[in-house]
Amino acid sequence: MINVGEGIMIVAGEASGDLHGSNLVRELKQKQPGVSLFGIGGDRMQKEGVQIIYHVNDLSFMGFSEVIRKISFIRSVERTIINMIEKKKPRAVVLIDFPGMNLRIARYAKQRGVKVVYYIVPQVWAWGRHRLKKMRKYVDLALVILPFEEEFFRKEGVDAEFVGHPLLDLLEVTANRESFCHSSGLDPTRKIMAIFPGSRRREIVNHLRVMAGAAMRLRDEFDIQPAIGVSPNLPTEFVRSFIPGGSEHIPLLQGAAYNLMQHADFAYVKSGTSTLEAACFKTPMVVLYKTSALNYFVGRLIVNLNHFSLVNILAGEEVVKELSQRDVNVQTLYKYGRALLADDRKRNEMKDRLSTIKAMLGEPGASGRAAGRVLRVAGFDVGN
Repeated sequence: MINVGEGIMIVAGEASGDLHGSNLVRELKQKQPGVSLFGIGGDRMQKEGVQIIYHVNDLSFMGFSEVIRKISFIRSVERTIINMIEKKKPRAVVLIDFPGMNLRIARYAKQRGVKVVYYIVPQVWAWGRHRLKKMRKYVDLALVILPFEEEFFRKEGVDAEFVGHPLLDLLEVTANRESFCHSSGLDPTRKIMAIFPGSRRREIVNHLRVMAGAAMRLRDEFDIQPAIGVSPNLPTEFVRSFIPGGSEHIPLLQGAAYNLMQHADFAYVKSGTSTLEAACFKTPMVVLYKTSALNYFVGRLIVNLNHFSLVNILAGEEVVKELSQRDVNVQTLYKYGRALLADDRKRNEMKDRLSTIKAMLGEPGASGRAAGRVLRVAGFDVGN
């Protein structure tokens, strides 16, 4: 067992983890000024004062096949992290999602007497239940962000606590409809349709042409204005290259997701956290997801859920329409988009059902609560 030092290691392997990690770091520093923080993250965590060993952009893999191709690099990253644990002897390791690598890091840290906190845990209730054994063995505390996860993990022998969903602290609208439309090249008197194709390049490749194609048909029929929400980590020229001909004038709005969700009358949304964000704004939507045939085949073998969107999983029923694989085509997206846009009653019913989702996510302040738990596990005196 190593002698424990003063610092905390944080490992976030994706852009979303960098966002939530940066908010956690801000709270850690506020509650424990001078605490040393290092690990894997992105620009946001680095800006908050984390010593970044690897950037999340280096680890942006999608699907089983891409992970296999990058396996030697992944192993190299893990060896570096292990060496940093040996060298810096952190009081605790905080893992944010990214289970493939993070659970191996958890095992090594635990074997060396370092406390392990998992914040934003892998969704083993959906797939990968074999990981529960590792979590029981190597994770001292799981800080969960979905309400049903606390009971699930505790029943499985993992100490878990629901701290609320961190996105509730991020849902800020900075412009009213008039000013938003003026800055985005949209007409405030016409309906707005949002398109959220994903935050990874592969997701843009898989989704955007189809989404934009269906949107153009709806634009012509309903006089609705499409606008694309672009993730800050993606270059707009790359995104623009996947918009089909005839739709070049669709606005690309980068860093304006919440304003777009707030003022949109309807949205196509790639499955993921964006569906929860849109639900919090009560934005009527169709949810979709397409991946490679191999990834989908493997996923179907290991996923044991009736729904794949977080909105429907939380609700326990189909609140929003889900489309995957072959159904992710222009005609099918148009069909379900049209069904909502042509029926005000149906759209309003969906908005009413979406309003219950936000209440399930707990109270704001998840990052602060998580930081307090991390510091206590790490042995810092942070009071009550």
